[in-house]
Amino acid sequence: MHGEYKVPGGKLVVVDLEVVDATITGFRLAGDFFLEPDEALERINAAVNGLSADSDAATIAAAVRDGLPENAVLLGFSPESVAVAIRRALSKATSWGDYEWEIVHTPAVSPRMHLALDEVLAAEVGEGRRKPTLRIWEWDESAVVIGSFQSLKNEVDPEGAAKYGFDVVRRISGGGAMMMEKGAVITYSLYVPAELVQGMSFADSYAFLDSWVLEALKSLGIDASYQPLNDITSPTGKIGGAAQKRLGSGAVLHHVTMSYDMDGDVMAQVLRIGREKLSDKGIASAAKRVDPLRRQTGLSRAEIIDRMKQTFAKLYRTVPGDITAAEYERAEHLVTEKFATEEWLTRVP
Repeated sequence: MHGEYKVPGGKLVVVDLEVVDATITGFRLAGDFFLEPDEALERINAAVNGLSADSDAATIAAAVRDGLPENAVLLGFSPESVAVAIRRALSKATSWGDYEWEIVHTPAVSPRMHLALDEVLAAEVGEGRRKPTLRIWEWDESAVVIGSFQSLKNEVDPEGAAKYGFDVVRRISGGGAMMMEKGAVITYSLYVPAELVQGMSFADSYAFLDSWVLEALKSLGIDASYQPLNDITSPTGKIGGAAQKRLGSGAVLHHVTMSYDMDGDVMAQVLRIGREKLSDKGIASAAKRVDPLRRQTGLSRAEIIDRMKQTFAKLYRTVPGDITAAEYERAEHLVTEKFATEEWLTRVP
């Protein structure tokens, strides 16, 4: 069995192993990481050999850590990343390179249509009718998109939303409310087979699926990093946030909104950011924890999106993609039956 795991912001961890009588044997660790002293590698191999193939990631990581020499130095990886690679090998996980990816960047649709397309395209990937896909959203309307489990009245000020022309919609993934002002955000979705994140915790999968965009941002001179659970950030402030939904069809929907520009005064009147959340961040204003991409790069929104697409195409096998008429039709049906209904919007009042 073979498993690989690219540590977000770190190095590649590669493992090969066999399972005999439900026990790991023949384990070998490799990768482009740094490890001192040399004998630490064999100590890690010895620590893993003999473990039960049913061991969870925490048990494996603890065994690796306990097996290390006292003076060991690990750079670019950790015992936890070795455990992830092993669990991916045992679960026969796939990797980015196993697929040809479609990049879809189509004209703007309504906020509700965007949410419906997310559900439809993810299901298409899970059911094998569509290649894994990166979709860039375009906006010609402004909206507040609240998480699947958020309270509508606790998150949105209806008078402020109406005053500034923000539609209010609810997505199928969890997480927090996002203020999507037209021309002021960069949003993308990944529709991937569940096998791509097999063997990872939810937290690991968030960073794993956004590793490519960190590379794109760094190529623009931004010191971008991932802050668990779901924030893309920089030393000067938060850039964006991610959310996920695992579908029964065998697909994962992963979508991200990054701030390109922002009007903090409007945000304060449209969103109701609770005092508890702000105190947890150690700040007095939600706007002060965000540092938009326009200020950090001086580039246009289109230029940043082009760099993102170029980076994704450089890293993985890609082809230009589109949304089919049948997919649009299914999404329109979902808008009518679900996303445009008061029942869905107010399912958590």
